[in-house]
Amino acid sequence: MIEIAIVDDEESYVAVLKEYLKRYEKESGNTFHITVYHDGDNLVSDYRCQFDIILMDIQMKFMDGMSAAEEIRKQDQKVLIMFITNMMDYAIRGYEVDALDYVVKPIEYFAFSQKIGRGISRINKRSGHELSVSVQGGMKRVSSESIYFIESDGHHLIFHTSEGQFTTRAKMQDYDDELSSHGFFRSNKGILVNLKYVEGVEDGCAIIYNHQLPISRSKKNDFMKALTKYISEG
Repeated sequence: MIEIAIVDDEESYVAVLKEYLKRYEKESGNTFHITVYHDGDNLVSDYRCQFDIILMDIQMKFMDGMSAAEEIRKQDQKVLIMFITNMMDYAIRGYEVDALDYVVKPIEYFAFSQKIGRGISRINKRSGHELSVSVQGGMKRVSSESIYFIESDGHHLIFHTSEGQFTTRAKMQDYDDELSSHGFFRSNKGILVNLKYVEGVEDGCAIIYNHQLPISRSKKNDFMKALTKYISEG
């Protein structure tokens, strides 16, 4: 499912965008979950890196789309932003917030569908399942492909990734449930392993980049079965 936000203070354009997205769903086979905001400040105050695409009007009463995009980019570099506008003078400023494209009012379906298709193609090229993880100062969007393993440290979890380590306050079970279908296995109560990076098993431990990660005795057989299956299907 693709999460889409519509940010526009004109109900007529909100209705058109929702209609076009439903039409595109039927034509493309994609599934959208649509959330509507009527001003940029509403989106920014509710933002948790939860969207894949944001369709945002530039001119709004309280916080304009460009200002909202600048705030969003401070915590989310991956979300695709597409501006809805009749003012093409904003095109140059759009590069500053890495806008994917512009939809010009009045909105025509064919042009809109082409731009949405381009955005979805970009999303599909991203590798791995993406998580939104709460960190100090905001949210962090993380690809499961980049995670080597997650370990528990009291009430916190430490993510070991290809981009370094970071910590979040969360329960291991939450990520075990989300990542178990994406090649992860909980080797013991406090460690969730990405099977992709397991280099071997020695002395009851999974080896990932010189880290020896203990496998509990009760999970050893299931871990080996999961690892063997992952390798054979890879």
